[in-house]
Amino acid sequence: MESPSPNPDAADGPFPLLTVGYGSLRDSDAFIRILSQYGVRYLVDVRSKPYSKFRPEFSKDALEAILRRAGIAYVFMGDSLGGLPSDPSCYVDGKVDYAEVRKREWFARGLDRLESGWRGGHRLAIMCAELEPDRCHRSKLIGEALMARGVIVGHIDEDGDVITHEAVIARLTGGQSALFGDDYTSRRRYQPTSNQEPE
Repeated sequence: MESPSPNPDAADGPFPLLTVGYGSLRDSDAFIRILSQYGVRYLVDVRSKPYSKFRPEFSKDALEAILRRAGIAYVFMGDSLGGLPSDPSCYVDGKVDYAEVRKREWFARGLDRLESGWRGGHRLAIMCAELEPDRCHRSKLIGEALMARGVIVGHIDEDGDVITHEAVIARLTGGQSALFGDDYTSRRRYQPTSNQEPE
């Protein structure tokens, strides 16, 4: 997959479903500029807990207002696609086991919504807190599952460039990638009721 043109009207094949994060370096102005650059019209928040005490402008209500002013719709889907599921059976030794999450009906329903929007031609980006896509569940869990469904996924990286999903997984695995690698888990250990910000 070629990186998409910043021009939202470019007719160079299917536009990928994008992912993006903000981290500690990207402020809300820069975040909106990047979304606008790639013609994003719907931002899908896949944080389990859509709040940040460290970056309050990215908390749900504040972010929704910022996006509305920019003409971008906010959609919360952290209940079905979040990195910290409430189902305790998705945790092994405190880590989220992505293979277990993929078996859940609520996760499949979330993917269905994303896929339907993408196939309908909507310019979507899914968002989490982590700036680097290879450090986040949006690539290891959601991106892998979408690619298996034939959805083209691109990741906005820490430099603001769109890179392919394959490139992100190669970063993560050192080039030894296999779709649905059986050892994909969260980087950190959590409990289902953890107050930590998700990956």
